[in-house]
Amino acid sequence: MNLDFFVALPEIVLLAGACALMLVDLQVKGEDRRATWMLAQVLLLACAAATVVVLFGSLTGEAALGEAGAVAVITAYNRLFVADLMSHVLKLAAYGAVSLMLVYSRQYLLDRGLLRGEFVSLLLFALLGIMIMASANSFLTLYLGLELLSLCLYAMVALNRDSAASTEAAMKYFVLGALASGMLLYGMSMIYGATGSLELPEIARQIAKLSKDGTQHTFLVFGLVFVVCGVAFKLGVVPFHMWIPDVYHGAPTAVTLLIGTAPKLAAFAMAMRLLVNGLLDLAADWQQMLAILAVLSMALGNIAAIAQANLKRMLAYSTIAHMGFMLLGLLSGVVGGNWLNAADAYAAAMFYTLIYVLMSAGAFGMLVFLSRKGYECETLEDMKGLNRRNPWYAFLMLVIMFSLAGVPPTAGFYAKLVVLSAAVNANQIWLAVAAVVFSVIGAYYYLRVVKLMYFDEPVDAAAAPAFDAQTRGMRVLLSANGLALLVLGLLPQALMDLCFSAIKNL
Repeated sequence: MNLDFFVALPEIVLLAGACALMLVDLQVKGEDRRATWMLAQVLLLACAAATVVVLFGSLTGEAALGEAGAVAVITAYNRLFVADLMSHVLKLAAYGAVSLMLVYSRQYLLDRGLLRGEFVSLLLFALLGIMIMASANSFLTLYLGLELLSLCLYAMVALNRDSAASTEAAMKYFVLGALASGMLLYGMSMIYGATGSLELPEIARQIAKLSKDGTQHTFLVFGLVFVVCGVAFKLGVVPFHMWIPDVYHGAPTAVTLLIGTAPKLAAFAMAMRLLVNGLLDLAADWQQMLAILAVLSMALGNIAAIAQANLKRMLAYSTIAHMGFMLLGLLSGVVGGNWLNAADAYAAAMFYTLIYVLMSAGAFGMLVFLSRKGYECETLEDMKGLNRRNPWYAFLMLVIMFSLAGVPPTAGFYAKLVVLSAAVNANQIWLAVAAVVFSVIGAYYYLRVVKLMYFDEPVDAAAAPAFDAQTRGMRVLLSANGLALLVLGLLPQALMDLCFSAIKNL
């Protein structure tokens, strides 16, 4: 088999399957779209199998790391595309997040007439964009994946055409997203003008030579500012966060569940490929920018979330704060020319991103589960007395809220701990102290949800969880999702080691 086709096997499987799914959906007559939904799940499983095949095909005793059984870094398509351990891990996590989203959202989408072929097709093409970004080795590939992901998300936010809120959210997302893409493209063009290359490894080599020249360094930093702005928008950190609360609130909860999970993996991959793979010799410059973004995000995200009565907006501001924490890991890698902390810090950021995706899936999955036809569970009032209606799901929501707040022994606590440790080891003490202070402030609005579930009287019996055959799979996975946060909090080392190996493999 041609090496290029082998390395991109998961992407080829997904693209072919998504096109086949659109043709199959034309023949589906039932409103429940069972065949379309099942085919999408089978396709995700096939992509996971293809990724594992490529991963095991990359195992070698003489790999780039020089370790027996290490994963080789393989480039393809004239070095536009790269397959390494980080890309494989992020792709597998993205399959899991999208599969969870399909299971959690099926009944919700059916009740609102949104489970159509175009929804599933857009979802799969968005996943393809995420996969391309995870394996990008060039500005061209990265931008191609980013735009594919973004265009699909714009359409999915606006899919409920009868909702003025969804249409407004989609327009805001589209306009601001186009502006951010333009800024990113402008920054890339400046760096291309200075280095003469679009390939990230070659850009890194050229920057190592040019950064010693004062004039060229100024020119590179000018382009870097626009690149960081584009990355910051996709992460949703302050001051490029304006779209997050409105999009999270206006989009159907099922779409919000998607936006809050898998695209965060793509944003992390984008940050790693651009800033670490390509622009590491400018770390002293972009770390200062990320430090400001991280502090502002943790401050505004946690403080603004306290004032929210809508759960989706509260979780939107929570996302901003959590992405600030993730940036804390990224900016603690190479400080003052010291590389000793780099692998630990970037691995901590990757671990934090994976855990956040799991927490976000659980939080929005619970909102989807508690929603009904004609009824949306999205305000704090809707959580009142959940323990009286069903203690088990109240407990799961408690675990999720504790994990988001960073309360031990949940996975969220360990994720924050490793990021803070990375900051301290890099002598970024003031950033670590600020993160702890804002994390304590943020604990208030998470614990408020727990108080409402356990100590307040129910307001509306319609918010009671449904127990029928249609939600059986969702209930099982939602329970597994919540318990996984406990297990990973108690036994995090395996996932942490995987993240460390993925970063060392870059």
